[in-house]
Amino acid sequence: MSDDFILDTDDLERRMDGAMASLRTEFASLRTGRASASMLEPVMVDAYGSATPINQVGTVNVPEPRMVTINVWDKGLVGKVEKAIRESGLGINPQLNGTIIMLPIPELNEERRRELTKVAAQYAESARVSVRNIRRDGMDQIKKAKADGMSEDDQKFWEASVQDLTDAFVKKVDEALETKQAEIMQV
Repeated sequence: MSDDFILDTDDLERRMDGAMASLRTEFASLRTGRASASMLEPVMVDAYGSATPINQVGTVNVPEPRMVTINVWDKGLVGKVEKAIRESGLGINPQLNGTIIMLPIPELNEERRRELTKVAAQYAESARVSVRNIRRDGMDQIKKAKADGMSEDDQKFWEASVQDLTDAFVKKVDEALETKQAEIMQV
């Protein structure tokens, strides 16, 4: 091993973990026919002059498997929260009951399930691209060190460790996608 070059594989791994965390967040927003508070995470409400997450304007609960309720704290925001949900593309029709907004989760039909699995596959592909871009950054650092006099054995060692890390994360993305697609297709 050359004493002057040590690739920061922890940094690469941290960045790849970030890509996985982003993928999990995107997967959580996909509706699976089961109620989940996380499906509302991407929905932003125009509250007090700025885009605010729903969980910061009310309490989100899942009282039963096919129902999400939002108890909006400020009466004046109920209409804005309802509008944000309608325009979110979640395909849910909110029902008002005072300051409580009820979101009945309808059964997904076969066609909608297939569409959602395709969306999940797109999310997974963008995560794979992120992981591969991080791999490329690591390989570029190795090439630069090679130009600065790193031995060929060291170059092969570092390239192998970056590739192993990449393969492990691509496998994690693929496993997460399989799990999510099975969850979506489950009736």
